[in-house]
Amino acid sequence: MGRFPADGRQRAVIEHVEPEIDGGRFAIKRVVGETVTVEADIFVDGHDLVRAVLKHRGRKKDDWIETAMEPLGNDRWRGAFTLERIGRYSYTIEAWIDRFGSWRQGLEKKIAAGQDVSSDLLAGAALVRQAARRARGADKDRMKTGADLLGSQAEKKNGAPVDPELIRLVEKYPDRRFATRYEKNLAVTVDRERAGFSTWYELFPRSFGNRPDAHGTFRDLERSLPYVASMGFDVLYLPPIHPIGRSHRKGKNNALAASGADPGSPWAIGSEEGGHKSIDHRLGTLDDFKRLVARAKEHGMEVALDIAFQCSPDHPYVKEHPEWFRKRPDGSVQYAENPPKKYEDIVPLDFETRAWRELWEELKSVIVYWAEQGVRIFRLDNPHTKPFRFWDWLVGEVKKEFPDVLFLSEAFTRPKIMQRLAKSGLTQSYTYFTWRRTKVELVEYFEELTDTEMKEYFRANLWPNTPDILMDYLQQGGRPAFTARYALAATLGANCGIYGPAFELMENRPKEPGSEEYLNSEKYEIKRWDLEKPDSLKDFIAAVNRIRKENPALQSDRRLRFHAIDNPQMICYSKRTPDRSNVLLMVVNLDWKYVQSGWVDLTLEEIGVKPGSAFHVHDLLTGARYAWRGARNYVELRPDAIPAHILRVEPDASAPPTVR
Repeated sequence: MGRFPADGRQRAVIEHVEPEIDGGRFAIKRVVGETVTVEADIFVDGHDLVRAVLKHRGRKKDDWIETAMEPLGNDRWRGAFTLERIGRYSYTIEAWIDRFGSWRQGLEKKIAAGQDVSSDLLAGAALVRQAARRARGADKDRMKTGADLLGSQAEKKNGAPVDPELIRLVEKYPDRRFATRYEKNLAVTVDRERAGFSTWYELFPRSFGNRPDAHGTFRDLERSLPYVASMGFDVLYLPPIHPIGRSHRKGKNNALAASGADPGSPWAIGSEEGGHKSIDHRLGTLDDFKRLVARAKEHGMEVALDIAFQCSPDHPYVKEHPEWFRKRPDGSVQYAENPPKKYEDIVPLDFETRAWRELWEELKSVIVYWAEQGVRIFRLDNPHTKPFRFWDWLVGEVKKEFPDVLFLSEAFTRPKIMQRLAKSGLTQSYTYFTWRRTKVELVEYFEELTDTEMKEYFRANLWPNTPDILMDYLQQGGRPAFTARYALAATLGANCGIYGPAFELMENRPKEPGSEEYLNSEKYEIKRWDLEKPDSLKDFIAAVNRIRKENPALQSDRRLRFHAIDNPQMICYSKRTPDRSNVLLMVVNLDWKYVQSGWVDLTLEEIGVKPGSAFHVHDLLTGARYAWRGARNYVELRPDAIPAHILRVEPDASAPPTVR
């Protein structure tokens, strides 16, 4: 005898469910308040009608909540549900034959053809009585009465339309005995709002001392919190704050030999003072750090910590747990390499050690320790050099205890590796934006991020610079390049950040021609920044960040659309809220040398404007208003002024425009 299915009477088919990441292996991502829209192909054999519901729940012990799915045509169905809390949700689909609906469809066709429907009415009455047995209270009695009425109509043979109230009651109690349940419970990871919208500012606390020759402290940094907050940043990101090793300490400009005064790289973690759960004494104490976290919160900012799972040769782990490190043939611990580069001041952890479980537990305890000190955002250094299964495990374990923790993945590596790390649950991801300069490159890349499956799990965080990356566009273009790149980062992405004060002070000197490294990099020395420099970009950055906070269209990546413009040196795109109550249109001059102009061809439906209508666009950077009409409109941008428009679309064109 052949092997039968579990129940061969389940006739509905559910296929091609979206979103579903790698066959349901990984969760999609959302933030609290967002909606999950699910589509699937749902059909049955023959001519029967089908009904389907989207089921979701927040915890395994919770009852499933059902939402009716609607047909889109060609057997494609859609449903949606809203996420109300952080944590993990599950969703799936159930579908079944709509016997009463199928009966009604056949009845109506026969009535229209003038056929005898007496037998059909009796069959319908039987279906209603079956539904009545599934009903409760007054519904049961009303359906019994409706069934009797249908049966009495059988004598008339030609029938009449079914009472809409009876239809509603029967549909309320469907026959789901042979319903097909999609074989997978798919997952949604729901984070707090800052996962979806955040503005980061990176700085080195040691460069904020109160004297030119002093190593800065957390207490010193407190005085600069108003400065950072005034620019509109809500995440203050600090490189590693731990003791720095002395063995093979790097000197100025990454020199192999360091002087006694060189502070070393913060990423060479660990000394006799301690390791990943300790603080460099030059920065202050744990109480000082916790005070900084509290003071930052008063200014509307969260402190994010860099977590680099690597060690200096002086780290206590090296002596206490030699089994966690690889040895060279001479018995010494293997230092880090990325040939031809050598990082003698860093020794990597060996994730293939036999003691891998103990290693994993210890690294988890590092995150937990700092979470207990009030930190809820972590930037993970080079996560692509650690096993994916480690991150799968770590993220899940940490979120059991601290579900509001967010992780930023710093992995400038191959696309599939970056994507796999995002699937592991790392909340946000660095991107290739830093190197995408031309219109073609930008459009192609951001359409991949926002119009493909990546939009379901890969949250981009856009950085025009980092302590490691000074792209040639910034080196060459001066102020116009810096302003254009920040305008792009802040409006293309809901999450963005800068390494400052290098960015707003437009530091653009490379270590050598063709290099992306900074000359006199702050990674290896203490800098003194003139925060009151007259040509600082702080006011421009503050204006852009204020626009981000005041316009919800810029607080999501889900409705980014590019519009045609007949100049390859200019890029045009829009963002909008779901109801189009807030629509912003951005135009950026990508050429830092010359004035550029062109004709924009808008997709009017995207921006909520009727074809041929007049409307205004309000430049939120300059205050100017322009009267536009229809899809085709002229723009011109000067790089020596502000090389970008951030235009709010105002469909009411009754007010007169003001033009520069």
